[in-house]
Amino acid sequence: MGDKGTEKRFLLRLSNQLYDQLAAEATEKDKSVNAYIVSLLEAAENQTNFEHRQFIGQAIPGKDIFIESGLVLVSGIYYRYLIDDNGRVDKHARYTVIEANGNILTLRKIKE
Repeated sequence: MGDKGTEKRFLLRLSNQLYDQLAAEATEKDKSVNAYIVSLLEAAENQTNFEHRQFIGQAIPGKDIFIESGLVLVSGIYYRYLIDDNGRVDKHARYTVIEANGNILTLRKIKE
């Protein structure tokens, strides 16, 4: 952490479940919850490429995932993709983009 004079303090409200999850992850990283949240925010701030700004969290219908070519159609552009659990693509499901690394998007099936 930096100098107290250069830091901004504010109240952040979290559900008990989210706080417990963050606290467990912070403990694994040997950090305080506050330091862990700051590290997550700093990492997110560094994710400023076009794909991160435009696609993270976007829902994609399974019909736009082309298994044969290994491509997914997102906003009129074809990207390579990975499925986060290495599962099979379900053409009837919906997926969300959870990560963008260059021209490769990582997709997660939305449980409905």
